Formats: sequence, structure tokens, C-alpha cells
Amino acid sequence: MARRRLGFVVTGRVQGVAFRAHCCSEAERLQLAGFVRNRPDGAVEGEAEGDGAQIAAFCEWLHRGSPWSKVERVDVGELAATGAPPGFGVLR
Repeated sequence: MARRRLGFVVTGRVQGVAFRAHCCSEAERLQLAGFVRNRPDGAVEGEAEGDGAQIAAFCEWLHRGSPWSKVERVDVGELAATGAPPGFGVLR
């Protein structure tokens, strides 16, 4: 399956509820490359790269979020894949 890279912004109650940590765990489970970070406006943003099926599963997770989050909106945009090896982190 073709490699894809997505940029995403998740809004709702997504800061202070372990969203980034859970996001990182899910991305690592799916063997994705990328990052996640908080934004000053209360949203969370990031990028994720991997095979199409992995990215689809990750997008589904973004809509659910962490156990204590309340996802209100997920905006996703396609980016050019870089071929980055698996590895996902939280940026500050």
C-alpha cells in the first residue's frame, strides 16, 4: 500500500487529558513516523506518516481520542511523504 503523510489538528478537550501521550502510544503501536504537540489555542496538532492502512487506523483513533478527551473536530490534510522511519514523539 502507498505511503501517506498527514498533517492533523484536533480540537475539543484535548489538552490536560493525556491526549498527546495516548496519541504517541497509538502511533508507535501502528509503527508510524511523526509528532504531536499542543497549540496555544488549546488544540493539538501533528503529522503522521505510514502505510495507508496504518494511517486510516490512526485517523479513526484521532476521532476517538484518549479516555479523558472529548474530540470535537479533526482536520486532516495530505502532505508529501518523506519516507521517514517509524518513530513518533511529543514536541513541546
